[in-house]
Amino acid sequence: MLLFIDESGHDHGAAPYEVLAGVAIAERDLWNLIQAIRDAELQFFCVHMAEVGLEFKGKKLLKNKTFRHGRQGPPMEVNRTRDLTREFLQKGWKEAQGSAPLPRTKDEFTAYGQSVQGFVLRVLQLAASHRAKTFAALVNTAAPKPTDPALLRKDYAFLFERFFYYLEDVSETEMGLVVFDELEKARSRILLSQMERYFLQTEKGYQRSSRIVPEPFFVHSDLTTAVQLADIVAYCLNWGTRLNRMTEPTRPEVEPFAKLAFNMRYVGKRYDEMTEKEWPCYGVFYLDDLRPKQERDNEREK
Repeated sequence: MLLFIDESGHDHGAAPYEVLAGVAIAERDLWNLIQAIRDAELQFFCVHMAEVGLEFKGKKLLKNKTFRHGRQGPPMEVNRTRDLTREFLQKGWKEAQGSAPLPRTKDEFTAYGQSVQGFVLRVLQLAASHRAKTFAALVNTAAPKPTDPALLRKDYAFLFERFFYYLEDVSETEMGLVVFDELEKARSRILLSQMERYFLQTEKGYQRSSRIVPEPFFVHSDLTTAVQLADIVAYCLNWGTRLNRMTEPTRPEVEPFAKLAFNMRYVGKRYDEMTEKEWPCYGVFYLDDLRPKQERDNEREK
């Protein structure tokens, strides 16, 4: 099982929360899902996105302009929408290669906005039909962080915890590989060190290393479809999902996309030996403090 991870809002720009999101896909389903997404690109854009420089990212595809353009007119006939979208994208690509600015029509803008929305919906539907599971930590941007930079943040630890539970639920022998969008090299080394310490030097992490390979893979997101899917999920949940204690407003137009991503979340049950009860365990959760328990307890004692 592969867990593809990306993030949204960590630059503390306009996004209301920090979101660390993962999409778990079985290796037997991965290539079929990638092919289906590529087919959807042709269906909605008449070209593959990479051929015209269209980024498969939430902040590019689902920005406010996309919805504003799509609302300029009623839904068009499918073939006309696709042809106009291709013209729109090819003009943008030619300009990026040095061409003089090319005029675009209102219908081209409208078609593009409608095609993008249809494409993202289809991608999320395809992920669900290929049995993908979503995981996400939605984090308050003001959440306190560990004072020790060697410690793994709680959003990562909790994400790995839920993934571990999911692997246990899948089968007695299921193993997991973690795949990250490549970070700047220094950040990647820090994360590698934090993960190594978590999985090898903490009791819970060591237990989870029996299912999750502690050393992750780093890939270029623009070359890896499943990491781009994780980016879409992170963006949709950031702007369209609200759990208890989350007070920032949503963007209503993103909520249908977020609902699809949220409905794919892992939901399991864990038995608590102390209470002798089963408790639900959710793959999508909210955090307002990223510090380990010991550091939080020390803060309360002061």
